[in-house]
Amino acid sequence: MAEILLKTEKLTKSFGGLVAISELSMEVEEGEIHAVIGPNGAGKTTLIAQLSGSLRPDSGSIFFQNQDITQLPEYRRSSLGLARSFQITSVLQNFSALDNVALAVQAQAGHSFRFWSKARKATDLREPALNVLEKIGLSERVDVPASSLSHGEQRQLELAMALATRPKMLLLDEPMAGMGVEESQRMVEVLAELKGTHTLVLIEHDMDAVFALADRITVLVYGQSIACDTPPNIRSNPEVRKAYLGEGEESSETFVDE
Repeated sequence: MAEILLKTEKLTKSFGGLVAISELSMEVEEGEIHAVIGPNGAGKTTLIAQLSGSLRPDSGSIFFQNQDITQLPEYRRSSLGLARSFQITSVLQNFSALDNVALAVQAQAGHSFRFWSKARKATDLREPALNVLEKIGLSERVDVPASSLSHGEQRQLELAMALATRPKMLLLDEPMAGMGVEESQRMVEVLAELKGTHTLVLIEHDMDAVFALADRITVLVYGQSIACDTPPNIRSNPEVRKAYLGEGEESSETFVDE
């Protein structure tokens, strides 16, 4: 049986009279891609913010590697190996792809950013950075300034920078947002290659991507989990279909997450 890497117990968060997350208990197993889906207003963004530490819950607990991290700030969670990507971009636009990832490697090693020392020239930074860029499909774009990369390539670069910190778990917040069909497909391929070797919590509106990637899916509706199961079982779950399609709608094989 796989080890439980992250667990929440009765996690709750309200904004005024609006309950965004209500007594949510969920578990993420080591090595799995665990997707969280739900209609707008379901609480997905609030959940990711609480897991990353950028938002404190009103009540309930969050455990990472059996350690209670509920009150830990974001930087402490990052040092434990819990990394969030695809939020406000941290890419340095005037630096090359290689420089960006080399600086992420440097930060992971516990050093401050030595912007003027050309981190890319240090072998102990350059080699790991090149390996990560190759893994996510940017090996031919290492010398290109981030500002000259396409939107999809910048998203890949953000992923490379997150991976360079050697996280035990990645929280991915809509990695396909704003991408075209080809860019989305490439990102799906990149994430699929991480499957089994990295633990991912994925929030994504692209249901084709979710069902192609996820080992398990948690479905949120009004801040509560109405189901957590494998993709085939989620697809056929009548309660999930009702939440997405509405009572009285004809059955469909496609979920619409609007």
